[in-house]
Amino acid sequence: MASQVIREWVGMQQFSSATELKLLELLGKTKQEVHSVSTLTVLVMGKGGVGKSSTVNSILGERAVAVSAFQSETPRPVMVSRSLAGSTFNIIDTPGLVEGGYVNDQVLDLIKRFLLNKTIDVLLYVDRLDTYRVDNLDRQIVKAITDSFGKEIWRRALVVLTHAQVSPPDGLSYDEFTSRRSEALLKIVRLGARIRKQEIKASSVPVVLVENSGRCNKNEIDEKILPNGTAWIPNLVQTMIDVVSSDSKGILVDQKLIEGPNPNNKGKVLIPFILAFQYFFVVKRIQKWIKNDIATESRPSWA
Repeated sequence: MASQVIREWVGMQQFSSATELKLLELLGKTKQEVHSVSTLTVLVMGKGGVGKSSTVNSILGERAVAVSAFQSETPRPVMVSRSLAGSTFNIIDTPGLVEGGYVNDQVLDLIKRFLLNKTIDVLLYVDRLDTYRVDNLDRQIVKAITDSFGKEIWRRALVVLTHAQVSPPDGLSYDEFTSRRSEALLKIVRLGARIRKQEIKASSVPVVLVENSGRCNKNEIDEKILPNGTAWIPNLVQTMIDVVSSDSKGILVDQKLIEGPNPNNKGKVLIPFILAFQYFFVVKRIQKWIKNDIATESRPSWA
């Protein structure tokens, strides 16, 4: 397989000067202060049609991955690498995890094999803000990600809600609506990832709002902003860096993680106990019975 092409991050220049300066400051601070990090790898996952590819392009400031009105998702994982001031930024776009109303295990396997020998520094779990309900399918998606990469992946995750330039329903304020939608999805994440109540604080997953469309409002210094005034691109990058700065470790995708637990190894740890039980409670009893039978057996008159 050919080596990954790493290009200069020229898309940075497409941002407003204010956004560009913030991003340069954030990335420079990361390299200096966060364990001398020089490479950051971000994995983007979620259902199809939620805006994963558009978010990748927005972060990079260029059309790095294809987005089509007739094709809602990339057919296979794609990694785009950009370099800036001695740092490398990798972002991996992936196919949607759902097909026919069910989690597609083949897609998950494809993603894991694509990630072989790579370390996931940040997981962006993408969904839409303007989806007003969550259901068991959302929980199954989170569970499938947890089963594939381990529970610790959520310590390196943030939820990204796209289509954030939305008018709240039922007369709710923007902040109240986004808070309710975020909490509903985070509850599903906690259930699907099997995060216990006592672990919620330590495993807190941040939520970031995103608006990828051209109708996104801008402030007086030409930054793309949400209805609440947040400049969302620097906020997203800042949140990713906060996740990397945590005490948790990146997730290395090795062959063992891809193959999962060997079913032949199940119960091997119990074998010594089973053998000991059989010896003391079965074999020893049989031996005792045999000895008793021999001791009590009546001898023939000629003996």
